[in-house]
Amino acid sequence: MPLDDLLPPLDDRTYDDLVSEIRTRISRYAPEWRPSAWTDLNDNDPGITLTQVFAWLCDMLLYRLNRVPTLTYVKFLDLIGIKLTAAAAAQAEVTLPVAFDSTVPKRTFVLVPERTQLSADPGDGGPTLIFETTRSLVAFRAAIDAVASYDPATGFMVLTDVNAQAAQGFEPFGARAPKDAYLAIGLQDPEDLPGQVLDFAVVATGDQGGVPYVTSAPSVMTSLAPATLVWEYCNAGTWSSLTVLKDDTLALTRTGHVVLKLPSSGITAASKCSVLPSDTQTRYWLRARVVDSQYERPPELLAIRMNTVPVEQAETIRDETVGGSDGTRNQTFQLANAPVLPNTLKLDIQVSDENPDRWVEVADLDSSGPNDNVFTLDGATGEIRTGDGEHGNVPVAYASDPDGNVVAREYRFGGGSRGNVPAGAISTLVTAVAGIDPSRIANLQPAHSGREQETLDEAKDRAPATLRSRDRAVSAADFEYLAEQAGTIRRAKALPGFHPDFPGVLLPGVVSVVVVPDAAPDAPNPPMPSDGTLRTVCQFLDERRLLTTEVFVLKPTYQRVEVRGEIIVLDAADSANVHDALVDALREYFDPLRGGDDTSKPGWPFGGTISYARVYQRVAGVAGVSSITSLVIALDDEEQPPFVDVNIDPHGLLYSTDHALNVHFAGAAA
Repeated sequence: MPLDDLLPPLDDRTYDDLVSEIRTRISRYAPEWRPSAWTDLNDNDPGITLTQVFAWLCDMLLYRLNRVPTLTYVKFLDLIGIKLTAAAAAQAEVTLPVAFDSTVPKRTFVLVPERTQLSADPGDGGPTLIFETTRSLVAFRAAIDAVASYDPATGFMVLTDVNAQAAQGFEPFGARAPKDAYLAIGLQDPEDLPGQVLDFAVVATGDQGGVPYVTSAPSVMTSLAPATLVWEYCNAGTWSSLTVLKDDTLALTRTGHVVLKLPSSGITAASKCSVLPSDTQTRYWLRARVVDSQYERPPELLAIRMNTVPVEQAETIRDETVGGSDGTRNQTFQLANAPVLPNTLKLDIQVSDENPDRWVEVADLDSSGPNDNVFTLDGATGEIRTGDGEHGNVPVAYASDPDGNVVAREYRFGGGSRGNVPAGAISTLVTAVAGIDPSRIANLQPAHSGREQETLDEAKDRAPATLRSRDRAVSAADFEYLAEQAGTIRRAKALPGFHPDFPGVLLPGVVSVVVVPDAAPDAPNPPMPSDGTLRTVCQFLDERRLLTTEVFVLKPTYQRVEVRGEIIVLDAADSANVHDALVDALREYFDPLRGGDDTSKPGWPFGGTISYARVYQRVAGVAGVSSITSLVIALDDEEQPPFVDVNIDPHGLLYSTDHALNVHFAGAAA
């Protein structure tokens, strides 16, 4: 959105307000004119005419005055290249099962094209949201029918139900994850498995609660898996190897995708076998076998899914006519939809009878030459701006189509926090794809990363830090500020000299940054960044750090705090309402994003000590509380001594879920 559209008024009086105010002051400042000299206050009176002229002049002055201070600040923001950050699109992963159609027995897979649209109801009474797949998918009709882990020392552990429920974690290679342990996945289909690419979506337990899957985003530095796995399939009682096209799970230690290439001739039904000792049913079996194990901690998974593809809350628009060029400088054109996702607009401008020219989006026109076919795009509003002949080419008029030679061949729009829909909400297929079972479409985890457009106040707060850091991470404040710009990060804490592998040693040249992502106020778990978010922030900082600085981006450590006590309420109060108000007040006070005592910097301070007096004051300040009989603070279920401040882990944060408060009237049994 253009910053000029957000100018606040210093004086909000209008022309009518000024006329009315002057008329009310006539009797006060001109008493000699009443009661007989000035009795006509209608528009035909010369004095009222002068009043209106004066009000008109004042109205023009106020209009200009209202734009002076903020306009100066807005122009300063433009000068240093700060624009309002557009809304970000929510992301999720959706499973698209293939329907079993007995009339078409050979349809063993369905190709789901890129940009396939699905819809979701956000549950707020507003319009439904459109999501699109970000890549194509080969969806198999075969379904996961059995899951089991094998440890050479302890044998098999059947995990089929645990994997299907996706409510608690399981160990794919057992509790020790030794060499030759494996995770076996059984598929069921009456026909042969096609020779296509098979994609397994893996969800690690540490990435629960709406955090993103790890996809093909590049890593900041080379990440070495703690174990070596090979993928194989059962071929009539023997195991044959499979080609792994992609594995971004680091040997099943983090959320991601494992993409396998099945044999070009497929896997025939004759290859079905029985792997589990107590199960005689034959299936197509695939397994991930540990060849070399150096796991510090055995991996733990929440679920494994087939036919799962990333989606984002966006719509694709093609061949939209946005206007005609006329040869003037600094032309602007308006897209019909906004906000526009970054780097998605493909703009064609036709100025001759030959094929149209493809113009390129740039961040600004200052570095462009007079013959460069470039444009800038305000993603928040969808406004396109071309050059002036010195900085960027000027699109001339096209006589054959003067009003429609500027065409947006393709762009994508969407974004906002409404897209952060809960699990199971993305369940309706908008684009018709024959063979997909519409009754079983769902997203296993909530959508994430959708955020609203930046406000003017937020841009103002960002300006001093941007000017100070100059997009370079030198001081601790620079690292914290830049980390918060890298994604949906609400808070960041830089720890100079802190190395995660040597926490007790101060090492020069090392900076660790703890990041806390955004989360809903009623989220059941404290906000925890995913591996993908950590890599995104680390890559962003790595490009801006000093050459001799080693950067680590860490997940926060949380301690659960619980207040236990006995509270006496007033006779006129509702004890149940007082109890709920107390719990809400304490949960907000200890919240890592909204808590603490400093309202100018919301969020519990990193490593901040719990003041017993302030907790007591917070409880006593709730409406309806008469007195406090006892009050104890428990940290990680361990009660602390009363009347004493409680220290937490260095650089740690607090969260709370419930508080054991016995609320009753005076004289009632505790």
